[in-house]
Amino acid sequence: MEHEGYDRPRTIAGLIEKRTELALLLKRLRADERKVICDLDHVDAAIRLFDKKADTTRLVRYPTKHRAKKGEVVRLVFRMLKESARPLTALDIVHQQIKERKLKADDNTVVIMRRRIGACLTKLKADGHIRNAPSSGLYKLWELNR
Repeated sequence: MEHEGYDRPRTIAGLIEKRTELALLLKRLRADERKVICDLDHVDAAIRLFDKKADTTRLVRYPTKHRAKKGEVVRLVFRMLKESARPLTALDIVHQQIKERKLKADDNTVVIMRRRIGACLTKLKADGHIRNAPSSGLYKLWELNR
């Protein structure tokens, strides 16, 4: 049996085709899993509307990506807004958090962090700690209430 070159091009092509098929299947399964998890969360929320004591323990446990320690996001937001000479956008804060935590700045990470920072900013605004600054651009500007 000779190992130089490819003596069986159809075998290699078949394996590559099978790999592509399995990769697509995995992608579809993961999308289906996310949809089912989301649907379960919605059904659980509806059950809790009518029965606060109902047992709706999570059937699916999935890890939170890039989980922050308790209070870490709030401390970062306050520190950045205090130290900044100008109002900041949520994206400014996100990029700083990614840099400080040494995370990979790919699109998925930025989206996850933007959601978390956005939720934090909304909560801090509702609590009266920060406010929106006047802005002419697409992004909201945030500053401390002084």
